[in-house]
Amino acid sequence: MTVKKKIQIQNNSVDFKDLKDTDLSIQLSLDGFSFCILNKIQNEIISLCHYSFPDSSPTPKKHLQNVKEVFEKENLLKNKFAAVNITHINNLSSFVPKALFNEELLTDYLKFSHKVFTNDYLVYDQISNHDLVNVYVPFVNINNFFIDKFGSFNYKHSSTVLVENLLDTYKFSERPHLFVMVNDKHFEIVAIADNKFQLYNSFQYHTKEDFIYYLLFTAEQLQFNPEDLELIFLGNTGINDEIYRITYKYIRNVSFLENRNVHTLNKDISEEEQRKFFILLHQN
Repeated sequence: MTVKKKIQIQNNSVDFKDLKDTDLSIQLSLDGFSFCILNKIQNEIISLCHYSFPDSSPTPKKHLQNVKEVFEKENLLKNKFAAVNITHINNLSSFVPKALFNEELLTDYLKFSHKVFTNDYLVYDQISNHDLVNVYVPFVNINNFFIDKFGSFNYKHSSTVLVENLLDTYKFSERPHLFVMVNDKHFEIVAIADNKFQLYNSFQYHTKEDFIYYLLFTAEQLQFNPEDLELIFLGNTGINDEIYRITYKYIRNVSFLENRNVHTLNKDISEEEQRKFFILLHQN
């Protein structure tokens, strides 16, 4: 089994041999690799591409092999870019209030909710506008590969991009909000209420019953009334999906994220794809 290209959308009027005035954004998870290219002069996303990996739980060595295979197959990634931005998607992260953060205690912030090994490399992102710090474990071997390919780049955890963008838009909403980023085998929840960040968490699920159990349990722990809260979906789901249908049985106000992009998008990038690749499209 090899990596497979699932999505490729691009502006065919662009000269893709000359990308010196463009930024490359990469979204990396254990089960896939996505990237988009931003033309900085036109402020336009001129290309979006997604590859799926054959194994959703690869070893670090196999994970690196999958990434290398994408670079071997994808000619666009062989170009020079003005800047490269990368997000790492995994469940090894934890948000800490800035007032309680101590750079010497990174392991302590993760060890109670995640298995942390002594040789794990821990880093953090600062969300300065909201006084939060996100501590996480990046894919170190992949970052080393990217250094060889790009020289320098910026990287963050995907939850940093997700939480920062949602807080910037919805912090002053009157109702409690749950934002649910749905992926094929896991989902993330961001809770905002009382004009502040309340929670970020991620869950593995196999069935729609798993999904609704974790969702309702989270709402209960936050004391969010299912009759009053606003639940907003983004990620890989739609109105005809079983995830949406079972959620609508238990929560009154369910909708999909309204796409508000600071960049011009290729007309072929659908509303559903904008929600699915929300983090990728909002990295810079």
